[in-house]
Amino acid sequence: MSDDARNLVIGLAALVIGAGLGWFLRTYIWGRRLDRKQKFFGLPKESECLLVVPRDPGARGWSLARHDAFALLELAAVIKECGAHAEVLAHDTAWQGFGARTEFCIGGPVANLRLAAHLRSMLPGVEINTEAAPGPEQGAIAVGGETYRMEKGSVEYVLLARLASARESGNERPVFLSSGQRGIANQAAVRYLARHHTRLARKHGLDGTFCLLLKVVNSQAYGSDLVELVADVTKAATTPPKIKSQRDRSPAT
Repeated sequence: MSDDARNLVIGLAALVIGAGLGWFLRTYIWGRRLDRKQKFFGLPKESECLLVVPRDPGARGWSLARHDAFALLELAAVIKECGAHAEVLAHDTAWQGFGARTEFCIGGPVANLRLAAHLRSMLPGVEINTEAAPGPEQGAIAVGGETYRMEKGSVEYVLLARLASARESGNERPVFLSSGQRGIANQAAVRYLARHHTRLARKHGLDGTFCLLLKVVNSQAYGSDLVELVADVTKAATTPPKIKSQRDRSPAT
């Protein structure tokens, strides 16, 4: 074999080996990222999850409001990539405990009764004004000593939470909550979760609990695209409020 032919064979072999190593490395990295994503969302391959949403009050029968449907589309892409399957339930038909399947609960405490129950049991430090009468306090979120009021179309707030069981294991799945002052805020929170899950997992852990307060800015112009992180309110939201003693409640003499 001539020197030229030998060099050609060696070059081709190097190319094949390099291509094989590159493919292996890309596959390994993709698989590792997918594994972390599945662990963070509690969605191993072929697992089941629940999507709990409110009914559209303006429609007959069982239907979704527009922004709730958009939020489910954001989640559908995540669920499909993880290789899992989803069941959509109306909030007033999800009569079951939590932990057996990952749950995504979307809405507000008035429209979604299951979300209201989750807030009471797992985020006792959060107070949301549920009065129906229009006014500056309607839908206001109080947490950590601060109150966040909505300015419709200009500023809307939403709580985004991942709530992990204290005994979370292979059989204990997390609950994800999106509790917004408007439907468009819930859509924005779900999109934020889908886009930033890698950073959230890095900061809070693959099986951690967190509660974030997000702000949707100028939704009347930008829709659900412009979202800002206001604060990490995990500690305040998960801490029960102090109960005043009878002595504290008594008027000073």
